[in-house]
Amino acid sequence: MTWGRKSSSRGTGAAGGTQTSRGRAPRAASATIATLIGLATVFGGVTPAHADAVRDAEYWLSDYGIRDAWNTTRGAGVTIAVIDTGISSGPAEFNGAVAAGYDASGVGSPDGRTPLGQKDEKEHGSWVGSLAAGRGAGGDNGVLGAAPDATLLSVSVGFRTSGSTVPFEDQIASGIRWAVDNGADVINMSLTTNTLDWPESWDDAFKYAFEHNVVVVAAAGNRGSGTEEVGAPATIPGVLVVGGVKRDKTASFDASSQGITISVAAPSEELVGVSPDGSYVGWSGTSGASPIVAGIVALVKAKYPDLDAGAVIDRVVKTATPAPGQGAAIPSPIYGYGLVDARAAVTADVPAFSGTGPAEQLQEWITVHRRASATSVPVPTDTSTPTPLPPADAAARPNPFLPTSETLLYVSIPLAVLLGTGTLVMLGAIGVTRHFRRVAHRE
Repeated sequence: MTWGRKSSSRGTGAAGGTQTSRGRAPRAASATIATLIGLATVFGGVTPAHADAVRDAEYWLSDYGIRDAWNTTRGAGVTIAVIDTGISSGPAEFNGAVAAGYDASGVGSPDGRTPLGQKDEKEHGSWVGSLAAGRGAGGDNGVLGAAPDATLLSVSVGFRTSGSTVPFEDQIASGIRWAVDNGADVINMSLTTNTLDWPESWDDAFKYAFEHNVVVVAAAGNRGSGTEEVGAPATIPGVLVVGGVKRDKTASFDASSQGITISVAAPSEELVGVSPDGSYVGWSGTSGASPIVAGIVALVKAKYPDLDAGAVIDRVVKTATPAPGQGAAIPSPIYGYGLVDARAAVTADVPAFSGTGPAEQLQEWITVHRRASATSVPVPTDTSTPTPLPPADAAARPNPFLPTSETLLYVSIPLAVLLGTGTLVMLGAIGVTRHFRRVAHRE
């Protein structure tokens, strides 16, 4: 086996936009271009390493209460769908872990287990899957996910180098629906469009997931990959958005971004993952922070199977702990409500959730913003050409040459009386004048 070192220093995304509130209509995106969050380039040599070093490198298992949470549950009975480039069938970490799969790209294998794209893209789905629910490689070896007894679903989608001709927005929508229909309890999306807006087809797809009590976890993005502020799907109401921190639990600059939709923060630097060929790599990015949180969500779902999606998210958020230096800025655009705490999430006494669930949050946004856009009246761009009025019923049009009741009452009749009176006066005056002339002539 080999151990490589990766970094998220290379940018591959489209330009981002200005951050906005979930309650504000985002600006239209020029195109839906997806970027994997945490794509890496090799900057160190590949050297042999004993697998124990892999397990030892997973500092987050102890630092974020995950090992303690395993005393309560390891996620058995919960299914996590990973919508990514595909989880490989090769590594030992996935033996018995992946129950089924689906290819939404049209260029992968039907079971979603053929990694898509070139080098970094091809490896990405396996890295993500191993952090969510990796089984290890036997004994104390290999990568253990945050929920090592949870089941995985592999949904392969095509990014820039995959060769897929299926529109990306359609791939995501169909992947979400397939995952829900095939038993997903949690969906992880370590990707971004680098735009605030999202296609309307995602409205129904995400709402479909929320209505089936599926928790959707999405990465916030990385500045090092060109994402200064979060973009869709991390801007969609109801999504659990994960920001990233360094090993010392302070904000990561390159391996995270910021935004008011961030819910919690998790490790995004000095991560480890398993590649399709079974080798191990160190990597960075909220692509790794997101599946760690997705695994913790699976632990909560396993412990509290009767909780709906809103209550599960509420428990994860309320048990988060403030990050160093976060102070009273809760939530903050960097850490959200704080650092995720797996032990507290599965053991703490949390009041019953009484807020608005993900499905209702998204439906409210759709009602306000999609309907407003659909019913708005466009302003003519050429002001010299007036907008024509709709034609009236020809039978109901009045004849402009015939008087109306109003003109008869207020114009025609008074005018006739006035003219008639004036005519009589004039005739009388003419008669009197003629009479006096005849009298004067006689004299």
